[in-house]
This record gives sequence, structure tokens and C-alpha cells, in this order.
Amino acid sequence: MKIATVLGARPQFIKAAPVSRVLRKEHTEVLIHTGQHYDPNMSTIFFEELNIPTPDYYLGVGSGNHGKQTGEMLIKIEEIVLQEKPDYVLVYGDTNSTLAGALVAAKLHIPVIHVEAGLRSFNKQMPEEINRIMTDHVSEFLFCPTETAVENLRNENITRNVWNVGDVMYDAILYNKELAQSKSSILDDLSLEEKSYYLITIHRAENTDNVGKLKNILAAFAEIKGTKVWPIHPRTRRKLEEYGLDASTIPDLKLIDPVGYLDMLMLESGAKKIITDSGGVQKEAYFLQVPCVTVREQTEWVETLEGEANILTGTHSEKIVAAVNKEVAPIYANVFGDGKAAEKIVAAIGQR
Repeated sequence: MKIATVLGARPQFIKAAPVSRVLRKEHTEVLIHTGQHYDPNMSTIFFEELNIPTPDYYLGVGSGNHGKQTGEMLIKIEEIVLQEKPDYVLVYGDTNSTLAGALVAAKLHIPVIHVEAGLRSFNKQMPEEINRIMTDHVSEFLFCPTETAVENLRNENITRNVWNVGDVMYDAILYNKELAQSKSSILDDLSLEEKSYYLITIHRAENTDNVGKLKNILAAFAEIKGTKVWPIHPRTRRKLEEYGLDASTIPDLKLIDPVGYLDMLMLESGAKKIITDSGGVQKEAYFLQVPCVTVREQTEWVETLEGEANILTGTHSEKIVAAVNKEVAPIYANVFGDGKAAEKIVAAIGQR
């Protein structure tokens, strides 16, 4: 079979790596990179480190308002799909790239495969929530990472061709953890001792597009004692500059450029706590058994909230500081599968 895979953002590169490895043993994959993440540290380095094949098509869409970005993707992806005539279009997660790939395929009557289906934060102010819902409702094959995701789909009357295969990001962690330990020197480069620092990632539009929320987040960081490492997302850097906010004045804060996947794994596993608004980082923290504080009001990864492995704070400065300072003894359950999600996905596709 020929499968066209649409990717565009860092988490999707991570998810695609284990699936592509298995998929290409039996089928033909056409890789379409929308260019939604175009910074080399958020795109090129991931393809190199994760041994993802070079994309067959690079669309170079870049950043922009949701309508403009998604519209450009729709036009360009449709041209490729009409030319390549794949049997399936495969999309991951919840980005504008996900939605564009799914809509193109659905309108051309090509079955859509959605990996990481069924996630819900139940907050439609998040663009990702809209993307998830719409993609799930036009997909032919829905591969869920958890039983909660299966239940979410069932509640929306989606029950056909739904599988709980586990989380492909867990596959990636198991495959790459030892590689990161042998190849990454990020802790030495930044003069960091394990469990001596907090790791920060902030990039969600709901936080970065609101000056009040960003001010609250920075105020919390200023109150948190100890070394803080922040690989700053290009979107967040632009917003700080736009709002005239200066994070460099925060005591003991190391602002660094985005890092590759292997370096990020080492930063995550070495942190004493992670402060984030990223869905992927919440999961990686859980897989690596590092306590997490999530600067959002809801999370689609509700499993991580059990046993105080992850604490939701919103953007309230006091709540963020309190959660970071709280002594916790997290409990981690085996709810994200057995690390063989990619094999299960490819096997299910092959049986159709």
C-alpha cells in the first residue's frame, strides 16, 4: 500500500519515527512536511536524530494565523495527494497540519488514519481541541493511546475501527533513552547537575497570546528559587518581544534556544521538576517519572494527573509556585501501553 504521512511539528516527528520504521518494512510511505515548525532546532535536527527519512515534499508554510496557515496547507497537500494517489493519508495529533491533511483526504474520499485519536481537553478555546474533534470525525481508522481516549470517542458515537494501541511517544522514549544518554552532552554543556534544576517549556497559544497570562507566568518563574532552564520556543520569544517583557532579568534563569530530541530527553530526565504547557512534555515527564506542573486549566492527558505525577495550575502565579514547591511522591501507572504501538498500528492497517 501507499500511505501519505503529513507532519509539521516537533511532537509529530517524534511520533512518526517509530511508526515509519515499521511501516516502511511492508509499505510505501510518502512523507509530507508542511513546514509548520521551520526552525532548524525544531525540525531538521529531529529528522536527523530520529532517523526519520528525508521528507518527499517540504511545503514551507511556516507560521501565520490559523486560517492562513491551514489554508495554505490545504492547497499544497491537495496537489500532492492528487499526484501521488495514496491508499491512505496518515496524520498525527492535533496541529493545523493534522487538520489540513485529514480534510484533504476526506474530501478526496481517501481513508484517514489518525494516530493519537480520541484526546479531549473539553476546552474549545484551544485550537488543538477543534483540530482533534474535526480530525476524529472524518477519520476512517482511529488509533488511541489510552482507554480514556477510546471512551471519549464512544461518547461521540465513534466506535468503528477504533483501537487502543498505546502511545507511540512511549515507543519513542524506550527506543531513544539509551541513545540520548550516550550521545547528548547538554547537561555538561550547561553546567547542570542532575536533579538540581527545573525545566520549563511554554508555547501554547492560550498562554503566549495573552499578555496577562504571560506576565503571571514570568512572575511565578521569578518567585521560584533555584536554577531554571528554559529552551524558549520561537513563538514565545516573539510574543515576549511584542509585549515588551524581558525574561532575561529573572534570577537563576537560563534561557536557551530550542534543543533536539535527544538533548530534550536528557534535560527532562535530569530535571527535579518540569513546568510546561505542552501535551507531549507532560507525557514525556510521566514516562521518565519526573514530577510535572502544567500551566493550563485542563489537560487531554488526564491519566498523568493520578497520583500527583502532574499538577494543573492554570496561569495563577501563586498556584504555579505552590505546585513547584510542593513535595510530592508521584505514583506512575502503566496506562500508555507496552511500547509496541507502532507495530499494532501497522498490523491493523495491513489487515484492512
